[in-house]
Amino acid sequence: MKILVIEDEQALYESILTYFTGEGNVCEHAPDFNSAIQKIELYHYDCILLDLGLPDGEGLELLSRLKKLNKKDGVLIISARHSLDDRLAGLDLGADDYLVKPFHLSELKARVSAIVRRKNFDGDNVIRFNEINVDVFAMTITVNNKPLSLTKKEFDLLVYFLSNKNKVVTKNAMAEHLWGDEMDLSDDFDFIYTHVKNLKKKLAEATCKDYIKSVYGIGYKFTAI
Repeated sequence: MKILVIEDEQALYESILTYFTGEGNVCEHAPDFNSAIQKIELYHYDCILLDLGLPDGEGLELLSRLKKLNKKDGVLIISARHSLDDRLAGLDLGADDYLVKPFHLSELKARVSAIVRRKNFDGDNVIRFNEINVDVFAMTITVNNKPLSLTKKEFDLLVYFLSNKNKVVTKNAMAEHLWGDEMDLSDDFDFIYTHVKNLKKKLAEATCKDYIKSVYGIGYKFTAI
């Protein structure tokens, strides 16, 4: 998953980043309103963790911006505010869930996972595409009912392809999703080609059909056609 943490409380955001990155997720941080605006306008996230009380702005305004931009990122509000009015305002503006501080990181993970599952996989943990079955949270894959072993990046790449099946995805979008905004300055995406090549090879060895098609000069398309 690719997660953006919009939170100014250092101890909290550091613990969240450590927890989620330790499980192999890509996590980015915005400590204030202005840096959050820049990130949500430039990038896409599986889930945004949004604190309402920011030092230079209001979190609910960020929700309004997301709505105006027609962004589909999942949003989980994490706030010390526990009034019904705040909850309803956040949910009315498009937030997917509301979690009151303090909270356990395990509950935060469960809430994030539920949002991503609803947004990307119709509420199901398992993605099914012809002979491929992927359990996105157990991180297991079968091809023709036989287990397939992939590296973490190969697994994330396959899930990204399946989430965007029948769409052309650019190399830049793939790099951003898998490595975050640290890839902004890169103009060489040979590493993407290497990961795609390795993924295609392992799928072929598992007697999977070749669904990953190159789109010259742009990127790739995962399709059965």
